[in-house]
Amino acid sequence: MTSPKFLTPVQVRTIADKFGTPIYVYSEKMLKASAILTNNFPNAFGLKVRYAIKANSTAAIIKLFDSMNIHFDASSSYEVERLLMIGIEASKIQLTAQELAPNLKELVGKGVLFNACSLRQLEAYGKLFPGHRVCVRINPGIGSGHANRVNVGGPSSSFGIWYEYFDKIKSLADKYDLTIDTLHTHIGSGSDPAVWEKVTKMNLDAVKEFPDVTTLNMGGGFKIGRLADEKTTDLMQIGSKVKTFFEDFYKETGRKIKLEIEPGTYLIAANGALIAEIDDKVDTGKEGYTFLKTNTGMSDILRPTMYGVQHVMNLVTKSGDLPKETENVVVVGHACESGDILTPTLGDSEGVATISLPKTEIGDFLVIEDSGAYCSSMSAINYNSFPRVPEVMIMEDGEFVLIRKRQTMKQMIENEL
Repeated sequence: MTSPKFLTPVQVRTIADKFGTPIYVYSEKMLKASAILTNNFPNAFGLKVRYAIKANSTAAIIKLFDSMNIHFDASSSYEVERLLMIGIEASKIQLTAQELAPNLKELVGKGVLFNACSLRQLEAYGKLFPGHRVCVRINPGIGSGHANRVNVGGPSSSFGIWYEYFDKIKSLADKYDLTIDTLHTHIGSGSDPAVWEKVTKMNLDAVKEFPDVTTLNMGGGFKIGRLADEKTTDLMQIGSKVKTFFEDFYKETGRKIKLEIEPGTYLIAANGALIAEIDDKVDTGKEGYTFLKTNTGMSDILRPTMYGVQHVMNLVTKSGDLPKETENVVVVGHACESGDILTPTLGDSEGVATISLPKTEIGDFLVIEDSGAYCSSMSAINYNSFPRVPEVMIMEDGEFVLIRKRQTMKQMIENEL
């Protein structure tokens, strides 16, 4: 265990005292630094970065990225509407969804870009907009990720049109006089340069099949190393290879292909943390475990339960003194649910693992690190009727700004009849 990654113990106690716990906290300074780094991804003939808003859809964060010249990828028509409602220009939004949007005609009419993710979606778009341009998502037949559930390429993935069906894509394009000007692919979370090399070559081979394509979207999935033995993706290393392949493609074909990438995790995961409080401490005897019960859990952070992953956890005592004595504990959530385990066995969401923490007392604070992405926006919200938690941004000048209020019980049940 170390000190919190970007929060000082004093900041943790101050935020908890001012806003209560559990609470998500983000660093404006670090978010901006991630945006700058991502915007510098090596490219040969132009780059557009799209933030996958499913990673974290809080308005203040989206507006910050918008100010940093980042565009957006939405995974549902509802995410598109959310972006429009907070003032994002339609031309900066691309819809890439599993479900065919019922209001597709309206959204595209406003200027939203559409990415056809199946043959059915491509035909539906063609019927609505014959003679228009369109982006098509393909499944390149390969994927990469720390778990099968985050691998969105290959034969076990339903995302995109299978790469062997190019003739069907061309047939629909001819039928509706569509111009396919962008190809999109996404292989999942990974940091292996060899996989990215292979996928880039495969994608550029696909571009050869579609002479009107001017842009190749390589998706996201740039991994952040949350634990000590996990490797963070080196954007410069991967990007340099990708750039070389694009340059070679130009020499071979005379076509200058622009690049798009869609980071979610990379832009925000390490720039957020969840502050919780130790609510109780129980054990199951000498042969059992010591459990730390927290006032957070799957209602706020679902990744451990869903994927069998762990986050680094750091203790901040209420007193300010850090005990020298440590103990091995299982950290659990507050839900009345056997699966609400915050320290599962790695790769096994049903397993129980211990972590070492300084000897903890009820009322101490636990900082769950690297929870900026796929935590606040991906949780079992309102399970056991726990309210959605507030969120705070630490501004560059050190000010704490509330960017999401704590949900009230009235808000929770207001749509019930």
